[in-house]
Amino acid sequence: MDVIKKATRESYGEALAALSNEYPDLLVLDADLAAATKTGIFKKACPERFIDCGIAEANMMGIAAGIAATGKKVFASSFAMFAAGRAFEIVRNSIGYPHLNVKIGATHAGISVGEDGATHQCNEDIALMRTIPGMTIINPADDTETKVAVKAALDFDGPVYMRFGRLAIPNFNDPATYKFELGKGVTLREGNDITIIATGLMVNEALMAADTLKAEGINARVINIHTIKPIDRDIIIKAAKETGLIVTAEEHSIIGGLGSAVSEVVTEECPVKVIKIGVNDVFGHSGPAAALLKEFGLSAENIAQKVREAVRSK
Repeated sequence: MDVIKKATRESYGEALAALSNEYPDLLVLDADLAAATKTGIFKKACPERFIDCGIAEANMMGIAAGIAATGKKVFASSFAMFAAGRAFEIVRNSIGYPHLNVKIGATHAGISVGEDGATHQCNEDIALMRTIPGMTIINPADDTETKVAVKAALDFDGPVYMRFGRLAIPNFNDPATYKFELGKGVTLREGNDITIIATGLMVNEALMAADTLKAEGINARVINIHTIKPIDRDIIIKAAKETGLIVTAEEHSIIGGLGSAVSEVVTEECPVKVIKIGVNDVFGHSGPAAALLKEFGLSAENIAQKVREAVRSK
């Protein structure tokens, strides 16, 4: 069977359009990037409920806050660099502080933005959003997970930051059986030698690494953390106790993201070694997405090598 490859930004746009009838009070805002964020799919289906706010991301967040204050549901979208970075103060003070029901659809996150280069490769957005009290953060791993996560975000009362990618990635979840539970991680592979905890684009890389390692006699447990805040403490503590060693993998800075969140849980509850794979406190640069992922160590090959080294030193 052919594996479907799709960018989660595209799945996001499709999900909004598909849910438009179920949520007649849903409005979608964009900052002049509807073709890229794929909110244009919703615009085509419901033009009367779409607002293009122009290249004014902070203003868009303020408008979203005002709409949410009237009781309507609203998604505000732009690239992650602008939604989390440029608009941070408005997100904090106008959405987070009053705990308004605004969903932020942030696309083009991470190194895989590729040719757009360092100014657009946002590797800090999870860290920024984690600091806002009451902000829920969802980073789906494939098409199936994205579509059910968008619905879960709409059903949730409170601000949500959703992170989507530009690069087409394989769909590994079965849409007929997959169940999404906000705040709960998913164990995708069982294993007792080591645990790989991944999020977003890196989940598929972790699965490929685990398959390679299994052929070598290393049984790696693979956990998908789609909700980074609130994080599933129970699944992390269980993995720490049962495998005694954790590798985290994320398309984000190793500072303040998934690796930091996992480390915080582990040091409090069950201290074990945590090895963080991510962007190592550097800026990216322009280049093909696939080549950049390998260059910055965000690949199945690098995960497998880090796991081998960790298991040998265990």
